Amino acid sequence: MKNEGEIPAFEPARFLADVGLGRKIVEREPKKAFFSQGDAADAIFYLQKGRAKVTVVSKKGKEATVTLLSAGDFVGEESLASIPGLRLATASAISTCTALKIEREEMARVMHDEPAFADFFLKFLLARSMRTQADLVDQLFNSSEKRLARILLLMAEYGMPGERDTFIPPVSQETLAEMIGTTRSRVSFFMNRFRKLGFINYDGRIQVNKSLLNVVLLDQFPGQNSKSPVIPIEQAIPRPVIPKVRAAKPKTSVAD
Repeated sequence: MKNEGEIPAFEPARFLADVGLGRKIVEREPKKAFFSQGDAADAIFYLQKGRAKVTVVSKKGKEATVTLLSAGDFVGEESLASIPGLRLATASAISTCTALKIEREEMARVMHDEPAFADFFLKFLLARSMRTQADLVDQLFNSSEKRLARILLLMAEYGMPGERDTFIPPVSQETLAEMIGTTRSRVSFFMNRFRKLGFINYDGRIQVNKSLLNVVLLDQFPGQNSKSPVIPIEQAIPRPVIPKVRAAKPKTSVAD
């Protein structure tokens, strides 16, 4: 029997799955924004389903894609700053998305009161920081062709735990060009080359084959040391895994 007054253990998975005080489920159709650059930073979003992207617009009106998001990602963490400010970027849906919107005050409360959640969120922030550093190194030292290969692998989620869909979400060549810092014509040239070499398949949707890892890690193309093993992509930083919710086992009292 469960002792009277016993408080169940806090479970991050349940908190991020359910609505409650300061939390609500929101849905966005493709191209619809969760928030826009310049909005008040008053909430954080946890993406439950779908794919999204973060973009910024310069003072001259030029838009650039900063990163892509998938289920299990947080976005809008700048709202947790000690002094509330404005959004520095726009987060919008690529595919149909479902997310949990957590108000700033509720997010601050649960991080203060629940060490398990604070630990989980900190791991996510560290993983994102490492990914950002890897992106910077990639931009500074790798060729545009290698940067494109890495972006395609990350979009297909190679290197993440568990089985993944090798089809990437719909994305234009202009967006890929923005993300790797080159022109659309160069992206088109590299994509055609990848397809001819069997690294990707394209028939309405882009399917990324694992052999593309050779371009990122070994700078190899077919016929070059084909016996070399393919190793996991180092730049793909796994996000923290949320534990599954399990029913608590009933406890018996001494009197029983």
